[in-house]
Amino acid sequence: MATFLYKLGRFAFRRRRYVALVWVALLALAGFGAASASTATSSSFSIPGTEAQKAFDLLEQRFPAASADGATARVVFKAPDGEKMTDPAHKAEVRKVADELKSGSDQIASVTDPYTGKAVSKDGSTAYVSVSYKVSSMELTDATRDDLQDTGKAAQQSGLTVEIGGDALQVMPETGATEIIGVAIAAVVLVITFGSLIAAGLPLLTALIGVGIGVSTITALANVLDLGSTTSTLAMMIGLAVGIDYALFIVSRYRAELAEGREREDAAGRAVGTAGSAVVFAGLTVVIALVGLAVVNIPMLSKMGFAAAGTVAIAVLIALTLVPAMMGFAGKRVMGRKARKAAEAEIKTEPKPNMGTRWARFVLRKPVWVLLVGVIGLGTIAVPAASLEMGLPDDGSQPTSTTQRRAYDLLSDGFGPGFNGPLMVVVDTANSSDGRTAVNRVTDEISGIPHVVAVSPATFNKAGDTAMITVVPKDRPSSAETENVVHEIRDAGTDIKSDTGAEVLVTGSTAMNIDFSQKMNDALLPYLALVVGLAFLLLMVVFRSVLVPLKAALGFLLSVVAALGAVVAVFQWGWLGSLFGVEQTGPIMSMMPIFMVGVVFGLAMDYEVFLVTRMREAYVHGEKPPQAIVTGFRHGARVVTAAAVIMMAVFAGFIGSSESMIKMIGFSLAIAVFFDAFVVRMAIVPAVLALLGKRAWWLPRWLDRLLPNVDVEGERLRKQLGETPSDGEGHGDAQGERELTRV
Repeated sequence: MATFLYKLGRFAFRRRRYVALVWVALLALAGFGAASASTATSSSFSIPGTEAQKAFDLLEQRFPAASADGATARVVFKAPDGEKMTDPAHKAEVRKVADELKSGSDQIASVTDPYTGKAVSKDGSTAYVSVSYKVSSMELTDATRDDLQDTGKAAQQSGLTVEIGGDALQVMPETGATEIIGVAIAAVVLVITFGSLIAAGLPLLTALIGVGIGVSTITALANVLDLGSTTSTLAMMIGLAVGIDYALFIVSRYRAELAEGREREDAAGRAVGTAGSAVVFAGLTVVIALVGLAVVNIPMLSKMGFAAAGTVAIAVLIALTLVPAMMGFAGKRVMGRKARKAAEAEIKTEPKPNMGTRWARFVLRKPVWVLLVGVIGLGTIAVPAASLEMGLPDDGSQPTSTTQRRAYDLLSDGFGPGFNGPLMVVVDTANSSDGRTAVNRVTDEISGIPHVVAVSPATFNKAGDTAMITVVPKDRPSSAETENVVHEIRDAGTDIKSDTGAEVLVTGSTAMNIDFSQKMNDALLPYLALVVGLAFLLLMVVFRSVLVPLKAALGFLLSVVAALGAVVAVFQWGWLGSLFGVEQTGPIMSMMPIFMVGVVFGLAMDYEVFLVTRMREAYVHGEKPPQAIVTGFRHGARVVTAAAVIMMAVFAGFIGSSESMIKMIGFSLAIAVFFDAFVVRMAIVPAVLALLGKRAWWLPRWLDRLLPNVDVEGERLRKQLGETPSDGEGHGDAQGERELTRV
């Protein structure tokens, strides 16, 4: 592989104008596609194989006029202190609003009068108008959404408090200026790392081109493939982070080759042949982790994974082609001023020990202590993960500045917390001899369940073979008590079906969330086994070792559990919540554990590959294991540190998002990168390698024969270029060291 990539790097450097033109053309084409594509009309959320989805599909089939997948809104009114919503003047205002809504848009399916629909609280202080739409929230026109937002302005002037809840006002999440701050921090880190504005600008420019192509392509295909707004945000988040990192490693190696006196074209080829090999395998681990999300069998999650994986693949291709082309345009200015002057004067100086060298030597002196401190520290931070509660965010997790959150709070105060997450019970009586009797039994059974405060009369469809019953639990939608209510209804439904033949199904957003969380839990172990297993094999090919990939996987598990513990402490317990803009604590997003496993594993392996391949390269070329660790840190620690800080800055930029899910994802990925890069890869990994010595690179002979030799360390490339150990870096006999791996 190193030989092929060496030729590719030289070709891209030599034909840089054509290479740059191709990528610019692809960016323009993707941008044109995004600009001319119609707006995404839907962002459907389905969970195949669950009871809630089965009930939802049955509703669409048996109650077509009900627009089961249509957007909904609740216009909530609260009377001033000492007054009631049943006062004649307030009643007139509310009915006026309802009439305006009915005539305001042809996308509205129904508007209910609160005074005939029992939508006034017991104390009379609160009332609401329910609005159902014929289309989903993403299909609502701007005019329809504006009419809804303008609703009740006249009522507010009369003294009423008016707030609007529901998904009808759902819009693209705002991430704010913090994303730009993240990129700015990345730029500063690159300037400090390279000491050259040109060298610092290369990774930023190429990463932005890659993200531009990826996100524009997603936008262009969003309507066709039913991609939600979160898909492009995730792709941008991951694509920007890995794009900068991959280019950073290529440029860093290129500068190192120039410093050794290589010609520019040869240096570009060598940089792509060596660091580029690590980029390919690091990118493969990320792609495997993201594509593996399809195992969960939730279409939304699968699409997010595929889209992000596509953006990562683009980042890899750009690092291997556009980066060497841009290095050709940059000339010797890619080096800092001091380095250029030293090169022109042909001054050869013995490199001073840098921070990486000094840290590696410290770890080699105290490997046991470093290992214990790292493991115990991360283990302590992971403790809150044992209290993990999972769910999906609702309007109760929105900032208090939003009308959705204020409407949520008004409904909770007026009608009870459970009113924000009613359950929809669907009774299929097609196989029942007496459907109405069966439905009456269902109603009676549900009424007797603890923590149920209201059960609506059953509504039958025209055919009379299906009934809908609305159940209002006592507690908030994300509470454990509400989850118990769902399970008790389903348990009762099992007995009813065996006795009457009527099938009882529970759906609604709350039941969907519960089923989603359960499906995530069930898929976590198979997904972990698949992703870690495939990546383990990949790393065995890269490192030609059994213990190094095993150590990499165990270290990853430690860092991801610690990151999950930090997420629980901040978002569930509220520790330092105000610092990160967490206004409402609650359950952790149910996809977070499996999502973190997928994304963080891929990113964690980046640092493993970049740092340890340099150690492997030194070891294969003759250095003793301790010295190979020092060499790896001397060349890689500074760059890996810069890459980790950049990735953390990019992810942390999304913490400022107005969308709670994006905020949580940004925080979790930033903290996970911090733990994995600085504690696991920079401390635990060298400590373990120091304790293992030569055994770290052990590989059984039979496995050595089976595994393909991809030449990540560039040994074959050196031979092809006619280098002997003395021509190169004095690394010794590579073949002899390879034999040591079989001991």
